[in-house]
Amino acid sequence: MIKKHIPNTITCCNLISGCIATYFAFLSDFEMALLFIIIGAVFDFFDGMSARLLGVSSPIGKELDSLADDITFGFAPSAIVFSYLKTQELPLPYLEYTVFLMAAFSALRLAKFNLDERQATGFIGLPTPANALFWGSAIVGLQQHCIYYDWLNPSILGCVYCSCYLLIAEIPMFALKFKHWGFKGNEIKYIFVISCIPLLLFLGVSGFAAIIAWYVLLSKIANVTKK
Repeated sequence: MIKKHIPNTITCCNLISGCIATYFAFLSDFEMALLFIIIGAVFDFFDGMSARLLGVSSPIGKELDSLADDITFGFAPSAIVFSYLKTQELPLPYLEYTVFLMAAFSALRLAKFNLDERQATGFIGLPTPANALFWGSAIVGLQQHCIYYDWLNPSILGCVYCSCYLLIAEIPMFALKFKHWGFKGNEIKYIFVISCIPLLLFLGVSGFAAIIAWYVLLSKIANVTKK
């Protein structure tokens, strides 16, 4: 049947988008790299949806999805940060190569997600698409506004290592899945969605990085409030 191949085809489109994003990243065309990461995220959304609608979920589809996600949301953003830092001054030579740890930790995050039954309604650790969107938009923002300080590049490396930790951390993070549209029970989700609007309006593309940082902070606040 043709329909059983539709979700895997969409997943492959995600993988190809990640490959193209990586190509543009190594050319230092960060805007195009970010665009193809976003395109990959759209394919990633629809492959799972199509599998559920068509009733053709399969173990191979699950494995293929993780492979595609690591390319698009692990390797591509690592390549973006690497290409940016390659043109900058760092405290030690070859230190920029350590940003590829993010691709390895993204793979570990995806493997854990496949086996973790606690993540049906939320996430444990930072989702890989969110991490990729953060780094793509952050580097685009730095390049667009020609921002440079002596402490910036070491700070970027520090944030990369922090991202690696957040990807596999045992930190519950909310998902934008609504069981109903009422405010009660969805307070944190509505607060997040509404607060994203001014961030995008005032910060433009780099607003996505601020949104992901706000998402992590809001998830932490929600966890403390529950306790």
